Amino acid sequence: IFEYIYFARPDSYIDGICVHSSRLTAGKILAQEHPVDADIVVGVPESGNAAAMGYSMESGIPYGTAFVKNSYVGRTFIKPKQSARESSVMVKLNALREVVNGKRVIMIDDSIVRGTTSARIVKMIRDAGAKEVHVRISSPPFMYPCYFGTDVPSSDQLIAYNHSVEEICEMIGADSLGYLDKERLAELIDGDEGYCHACFTGQYPMEPPKEDIRGEYDH
Repeated sequence: IFEYIYFARPDSYIDGICVHSSRLTAGKILAQEHPVDADIVVGVPESGNAAAMGYSMESGIPYGTAFVKNSYVGRTFIKPKQSARESSVMVKLNALREVVNGKRVIMIDDSIVRGTTSARIVKMIRDAGAKEVHVRISSPPFMYPCYFGTDVPSSDQLIAYNHSVEEICEMIGADSLGYLDKERLAELIDGDEGYCHACFTGQYPMEPPKEDIRGEYDH
């Protein structure tokens, strides 16, 4: 199901379901479950944009573009080394001061995996003058490793595995934090339950390997 949340292009259709529409739905659910008074809703490009639009539509809070993205930098999530992930964030995104200065900002992102990227983006928004930064995540807490292709080899790398939502909120420097309820994941895909959601639930579609065979990773 992470294809709909993060990996797939927004104009993709997977099993007849539009990825853009799926992300809009996630944003609307977030607005229902985690409302907050704010001046603007922004998305972290690219996968956070549609969810931010959905949050704006449901809440009535204006949607805005707060980030300029360097299209030549790849996905930070799948960089194998921590140092590469951190440097990529600084090169990949730049905040627009004119959009967020003096405002209470709701920032929508697709996930928090290790936490380092989110902390840097929150700081970026604050440095651009935001009065408040409220983070909303269009997926449930990422708590279990993916053994079938994604660069998440062990639970100790996952910030949600050993920390509460309140602790994560403090660690990333946000004023508040809200995740999508895992019980509502199926709403993103028209009620279909035939997708892997092990990274959120720990329920794997097949027996995971006894040991990680993908090599060493820098935490």
